[in-house]
Amino acid sequence: MSTRIEIDHAGGVRSLRHPEKAHRPDNPIQRKPDWIRVRAPNHPIYHETRALMRDHRLVTVCEEAACPNIGECWSQRHATMMIMGDTCTRACSFCNVRTGLPDPLDATEPGRVAGAVARLGLRHVVVTSVDRDDLPDGGAAHFAAVIGAVRAASPSTTIEVLTPDFLRKPGALEVVLRARPDVFNHNLETVPRLYPGIRPGARYYQSLRLLDDAKRLDPSLFTKSGMMLGLGEQRAEVGQVMDDLRVANVDFLTLGQYLQPSVKHAAVESFVTPDAFAEYAVTARAKGFLMVAATPLTRSSYHADADFAALRAVRAARAA
Repeated sequence: MSTRIEIDHAGGVRSLRHPEKAHRPDNPIQRKPDWIRVRAPNHPIYHETRALMRDHRLVTVCEEAACPNIGECWSQRHATMMIMGDTCTRACSFCNVRTGLPDPLDATEPGRVAGAVARLGLRHVVVTSVDRDDLPDGGAAHFAAVIGAVRAASPSTTIEVLTPDFLRKPGALEVVLRARPDVFNHNLETVPRLYPGIRPGARYYQSLRLLDDAKRLDPSLFTKSGMMLGLGEQRAEVGQVMDDLRVANVDFLTLGQYLQPSVKHAAVESFVTPDAFAEYAVTARAKGFLMVAATPLTRSSYHADADFAALRAVRAARAA
């Protein structure tokens, strides 16, 4: 898989997608086990969803992060919107999103996202973004504008935000929360020991504090976080991250298998079996999470609509 050029949506040649990875030694991509493989997308509704994204000039994390579930999700008209462009200011070694200097924010984007949500008839939408360390607020006001636009265009749609860590962006979290999303999601991604190599631009305890602050500022808010497995983490380390998240009162944990996007990305150290994921799920539930999704193909926004309905039901049942 080449990392030197790519063809953009308009058919033009774009520059190096991951310039910071170009000179790294290659990590050969391992053959995926049978439980990881998915069918190529060919459902008519998949193509309708793709055309809708193009019509509204929207970026999706489904495409940019090379999600293996895109065929299934888009065939059900479920798409995760990625706002603030397609270029990230971070250089995480696991991520397939383009890195570099992003374009200025597009003031028309909130309206375009809201229009797509309304046309798709989404009951629940996940809105994520690239990291925008170049912006004074990290893009918090833009998140709030998108939430407001979706509320106006599709009042019955519930909204989940999957935000950056807002590192060194004081007040950014409060701006997002004032817009009243239904779910606040921020992924820890991996265990603290692996942060320097996997997530070098982030800080584990900043991410954990963000989740803790979100729940403290709005106790009624559902909070959510996720991790990738297969990067070399140890079982005890995963258990410690679970404990840290529970101390922060995080409601929902997702665990999925890391898949290597190219030979220049971090290597897959192991393919975690479905049985091992099931064991992690049992452990997480015992630690008190309201919801746990743990399978090799689980991603933050996978089945997010059904999971949100179940999350509300579990909270209501516990309250009763």
